[in-house]
Amino acid sequence: MAFGPDTLNGGVMPKFAANLSMMFNEVAFPQRFAAAAAAGFEAVEFLFPYDYTAQEVASWLQENCLENVLFNLPPGDWAAGERGIAALPGREEEFQAGVMRGIEYAQALGTKRVHMMAGLIPAGAPRPVHRDVYLNNLRYAARAMGKYGITLLIEPINGRDMPGYFFHTQAEGHALREECGEPNVKVQMDFYHCQIAEGNLAMNFQNNFSGIGHVQIASVPGRNEPDDGEVNYPFLFRLLDELGYEGWIGCEYRPRAGTENGLGWLATASHTRT
Repeated sequence: MAFGPDTLNGGVMPKFAANLSMMFNEVAFPQRFAAAAAAGFEAVEFLFPYDYTAQEVASWLQENCLENVLFNLPPGDWAAGERGIAALPGREEEFQAGVMRGIEYAQALGTKRVHMMAGLIPAGAPRPVHRDVYLNNLRYAARAMGKYGITLLIEPINGRDMPGYFFHTQAEGHALREECGEPNVKVQMDFYHCQIAEGNLAMNFQNNFSGIGHVQIASVPGRNEPDDGEVNYPFLFRLLDELGYEGWIGCEYRPRAGTENGLGWLATASHTRT
């Protein structure tokens, strides 16, 4: 079964992309592309491709007839705990080099959406300073990527999983998007992060629909398959259908007991949305 583009009753059914940073961890990253394709996925996303050459990653996509729908710009020193540098003063030159590297990979992989992580802000730091740096970097990245038809995504991340992250709510994200003023900047809505940070998922999505560029899912509170917990995903999938969401849905969750063993929810979702 393929979990890609489809229609139902004249509407647009959401399309599911496997997140290879979290799913199919039973095998090494290069082998996850084939595993995702064998499981029926037509698209994938991942955090970072930079441990491999762009040509290597492009070959894995091509060999498995997969589309890459998302990856992140370089985040600084991830191993040391950094989670992006876009809002960090004094890192502008490094940030700009990372934008160029991201564009290089996006061009090679055919990727049309790239996510820019903001970074962790120290307690008591002057927020206006970080906001100014962030907006300047956001405009720089958006204009650079706009030349190649790439949409730049920004994402609110909940403070429980990532304490100190620059912004947590959809309202903050859309305010930054609007202040930036670049047409190719959109907000990523991860229902997992949104539920933890603020809730009100359906109205948040509906009210901000025109500014949302990508969707991700996972159960709450465990960040596992979206078939349990406090979020009603069948309802949200129907809402996305009704609103005509045409983008991909990234399956950014941690499988409970093996990726393939947990894919029952996906087959059910692909058959039952009306």
